[in-house]
Amino acid sequence: MAAKLKVDQIESVDGSSNITLNNSVQMASGKSFVGSGGLQSQQVFTSSGTWTKPTGITKIKVTVTAGGAGGGGGSANFNHGGGGGAGGTSIKIIDVSSISSVTVTVGSGGAAGANNANGSAGGNSSFGSHATATGGEAGGRAWLNFTSRYGLGGAAANGDINLVGGDGGLSGGGSAHDETAPPANGGASFWGGGGQSGGGANNTDGNMYSGNDARVYGTGGGGGDHDGSNGRAGGAGKSGIVVVEEYS
Repeated sequence: MAAKLKVDQIESVDGSSNITLNNSVQMASGKSFVGSGGLQSQQVFTSSGTWTKPTGITKIKVTVTAGGAGGGGGSANFNHGGGGGAGGTSIKIIDVSSISSVTVTVGSGGAAGANNANGSAGGNSSFGSHATATGGEAGGRAWLNFTSRYGLGGAAANGDINLVGGDGGLSGGGSAHDETAPPANGGASFWGGGGQSGGGANNTDGNMYSGNDARVYGTGGGGGDHDGSNGRAGGAGKSGIVVVEEYS
């Protein structure tokens, strides 16, 4: 059972106006104190660099997300490409008492697939060797020869929590199989949903058939559709991110 310490009188011994306590306590009415410990700051990396430990920090929590993949392109008369997979995410609490700096790698988002072309895979992210995540798998081009390709989500390793990225939607089409029932959206990451697929019945704007670029860190781009005679490109994946929360 947790205990509570009630204090109705505090007297400093060094003449200072504030007294620092290391643990959480409940104060009597009208009394207060300045507490130490807990979250002090954070550093956010959207590109590769080096984490340097601030003074007084003893533990950190890192969230490492890899890049999302690009969506596959559509093809004339063969319909839409598949959505790109999302990057994996590794979350870990690390004692940095004896660590001064760590190399940070942030994976890039995968390029979109052009007409009748696969997208590109997302890049890997890492916080040294402490936590690693792999990028999403590329979204496949429109379904040709009845072989469906799709973007699997990336994996993660070495963390206290390792999350697989969301899979991209299936590609579809062909003479015997039309559009697949679910939309070919990009895979969702730890941070949110992926890019929308292109398409739309009787759409007068051909560009609307292109897959949408991913907007949320680590997510996949949407698959491209076709407007009848022209295949449209998929959407690009979004780059990863590394967030370092710093505790004293």
